[in-house]
Amino acid sequence: MRHEKILVVEDDREIGQLITTQLASLNLHVDHVVSAELALKKIAKQSYGLILLDINLPQMDGLSLCRKIKEHYPTISVILLTALSSDMDRVIGLEMGADDYICKPFFARELQARVKTQLRHRSQLLAIQNNENDSPCKEQTLNIGSLNIEFSSHQVYLDEQALNLTATEFDLLVYFARHPNHVFSRQQLLDKVWGYQHSGYEHTVNSHINRLRAKLELHHQAPIIETVWGVGYKLNPSQLT
Repeated sequence: MRHEKILVVEDDREIGQLITTQLASLNLHVDHVVSAELALKKIAKQSYGLILLDINLPQMDGLSLCRKIKEHYPTISVILLTALSSDMDRVIGLEMGADDYICKPFFARELQARVKTQLRHRSQLLAIQNNENDSPCKEQTLNIGSLNIEFSSHQVYLDEQALNLTATEFDLLVYFARHPNHVFSRQQLLDKVWGYQHSGYEHTVNSHINRLRAKLELHHQAPIIETVWGVGYKLNPSQLT
């Protein structure tokens, strides 16, 4: 993680400097730019593991920048920086592929935890893609009926059709597939998949599950990830026969 580079895209220079300072204890290389245009130039020249992206940017807004980043650099993790009142922006950002969001104002420990979680996801993804011996996924494949997960290529096939999943969506599906028929609450999924316990961010789980379901249902009409009302979510293996 220490070799990863982070780009902070924040037009408020004081907030950008504050974030840079808060991440200093993680021994990460952090760059700061004040616009989407400068961010795109930086990303084209340097390899970043994570982008901290303010939604309210001048000229090109943060949501449009998020979409561009995910289209051209899908392995870069994106955390949105949002205002407490911008619920719709958070929903749209997650639907555009953002991996997480954090509300302003935030505490340093919360920011650090979110950053470490996303860098861990990225590290696991790159380890799998490079077939490193210390990859956390020891098995080669995980199969449940017509659902096939290949860890070496970080690819998922449903009814023999390849799915285009983000790193977080992949981890979420793998967790469900390893525990078929087990019902998990949103807080449990935040803890096990995202790697932190923090109330008030359950909507992150909802948005990722909705996006994962939409991708699954492109090739398979039967609902694979089911809602157990008042409890949480589960993967129903009987829908994959």
